[in-house]
Amino acid sequence: MPRPSLREQIIDAAVETLHRQGFNGSSVQDIAEAAGAPKGSFYNHFESKEEIAVAALDRYWERGASAAAILEDKRLPPEQRIARHFAALNEAVSKGRFQKGCMIGNMSLEIAGQSPKARARLATLFGRWTAAIESCVKEAQAKGSMRRDVAARDAAEFLLNAWEGAVLRSKLHRSPGALAAFERAAATLLAPT
Repeated sequence: MPRPSLREQIIDAAVETLHRQGFNGSSVQDIAEAAGAPKGSFYNHFESKEEIAVAALDRYWERGASAAAILEDKRLPPEQRIARHFAALNEAVSKGRFQKGCMIGNMSLEIAGQSPKARARLATLFGRWTAAIESCVKEAQAKGSMRRDVAARDAAEFLLNAWEGAVLRSKLHRSPGALAAFERAAATLLAPT
C-alpha cells in the first residue's frame, strides 16, 4: 500500500486534533506535530487553519460513510435504517468514551460564527445528512410505519437536532444516558399514530 501523502497525513491529523481539542484549542503547530510534519510544510498544503478545518470536516464526513450508508440500505425497512443509523452513531460516541462527541456538531458550536467557509461546509453536511434521514422518513410514512402528521423534513430535522443535543449531554455527563433517552423518545414520537 502506498504511503499517504503529507497533505493526507495533515488532514488525518487535523481530524483527530480538532475533534479532540476543538478548533480554538488547536494550533497549526499541534496539527503539524500530530502529522509528524514541520509547521512550514503545513503552509505548503493549506493557507490557513480555517482551510484545514474545512478539509477535516470533509474527511470526518467520509469516515462516517458506513453510518450514512445504513440509511440507504434498501434491504432494511426505513424505520430500522433510521434506528440503526443512530445506534451506529451512538456506538461511535461511546467508543470515544463520550469525550469527543460529533465533530460536525462541535465545529458548528465553535466556529460557525467565526468562519464563513466552515459555516458553509457545515450547512452543506447537515443538509446532506438531513436529506438522507428525510428520505427514510418519507418512505416509512408512505408505508404507514411512521407517523404521518409531521412533515418528513421536520421529522428529519428534529431527529438530527435532538441527536446532536443528546451527544452534547453525553459529553457533559460522560455517560450514554442522553443517547439512550434520545433513542427511546425518537422511537415513541415517530411511531405510527
